[in-house]
Amino acid sequence: MTWNLLADIARTVFEIGILTFLIYRGLYFLRSTRGAYVLAGLGMMSIALYALSNALNFRVIPDIMRYLLQTLAIALVVIFQPELRRAFAQLGSYVFWSGNRRRRELAGELIGALANLSRHRIGALIVLERRVGIKGLVDEGVKLDAKVNGMLLESIFYPNSALHDGAVIIRGDRIVAAKAILPLTASTEISRRLGTRHRAALGISEDTDAVALVVSEETGVISLAGHGVLLSNMEMSELEEILEKLFVLNASAEDIFTNSPAAENHSRSKRSPSEMEEF
Repeated sequence: MTWNLLADIARTVFEIGILTFLIYRGLYFLRSTRGAYVLAGLGMMSIALYALSNALNFRVIPDIMRYLLQTLAIALVVIFQPELRRAFAQLGSYVFWSGNRRRRELAGELIGALANLSRHRIGALIVLERRVGIKGLVDEGVKLDAKVNGMLLESIFYPNSALHDGAVIIRGDRIVAAKAILPLTASTEISRRLGTRHRAALGISEDTDAVALVVSEETGVISLAGHGVLLSNMEMSELEEILEKLFVLNASAEDIFTNSPAAENHSRSKRSPSEMEEF
């Protein structure tokens, strides 16, 4: 009997949890749509009519409201048809494809932005957060909440932009901060020719598992930092391949930056100044 009672309680709690989650997600989804205002208006009107009917002892209005409640489901489908269609489309996309598709879109936006920044020799520093959180750096920068977009990244780093100094931090497929100040590498073995952006990229890659992308404003050369290693003179095809391995295939940063052919074909962070190419 005790086990049956516990099972009934657990089932009830689980059911309430599911309903609470569905109601919350539904309201959250509708918060910025036109249907949300329609729903709010219907709710306010219904409450007002119900209170008025009880206060004045109306008889017709309550009967009409009960009849309308019976057809409410059909009315809601008609009212929220655009929102429902979008919700089901997003659900299907999320369940089957959204993970890899969003990561590939992220890589594509980054590649396009880096190519344009490199072509025009506009300095840039972009940090891609991975498993180790860097919330402290985000809080100290200028907080943003925008989907990663190549044109947005280019505008942030455009010369004389208010946000072009410091780093952009990306979490998932969102730009969460700009003008972030990163820790500089403490290593004394790196080339003195490396600028502040490259030292900051190495610093964040030493302290966390984040990956940093750097565009030199002097030469337009693109570099990639991870696991305390800096790969310079990156070709776009190589960069695209590495980003896909890191963020689509979830490859280990250690394998990419220390054991892969890319690491052997490019300059490392820990070479003497005479051996380093100027970035």
